Amino acid sequence: MTQLLVLVRHGESAWNKLNLFTGWKDPDLTEKGVEEAHRAGRLLKEAGLRFDIAYTSSLVRAQHTLRLILAELGQEGLETILDQKLNERDYGDLSGLNKDDARKKWGEDQVLIWRRSYDVPPPGGESLKDTAVRVLPYYEAEIRPRLAAGKKVIVAAHGNSLRALIMKLEGLSGEEIIKRELATGVPLVYELDDAGEVVSYRALEG
Repeated sequence: MTQLLVLVRHGESAWNKLNLFTGWKDPDLTEKGVEEAHRAGRLLKEAGLRFDIAYTSSLVRAQHTLRLILAELGQEGLETILDQKLNERDYGDLSGLNKDDARKKWGEDQVLIWRRSYDVPPPGGESLKDTAVRVLPYYEAEIRPRLAAGKKVIVAAHGNSLRALIMKLEGLSGEEIIKRELATGVPLVYELDDAGEVVSYRALEG
């Protein structure tokens, strides 16, 4: 019997639109982000998918995305667990800065290293490797057992916390996962076997 796990990156946030490093800062969705979340819910509904439990981060853009998705599915009262272990990567001293301004301050090459290396954190922040260190034990302790019990699970979170999960699910290296782009508001549907290995994967893009 296959297990269902759906991952969704939140819709566009106000700081995505302004090209700012966001991390643990807490802007809400833009109008476009709201529509992306509604669209994700409609695509899941059209695919005939429903859920037994939901997980999201402690940040409002992910929570808002999840609420809109569940509203489209008619599952507004679904049990939802919030945990900061699913938060976006902490960008430390870069948080709140325009990406172009950061390049002027530290240089394009250095900012690229911070953004796209697996294990080099920005000042005061987390690398993707650091993010995985908090996300993956949480997945193993909290989410995997629900899947193993037959629960259909949706996780609404962030580009880098989801990259950490995808790295594990798909058996990717650190170098491979940093190249994976995750579009906002696109549900990623995984079916897993009893051992937690991926049987099938598809992105619902309409």
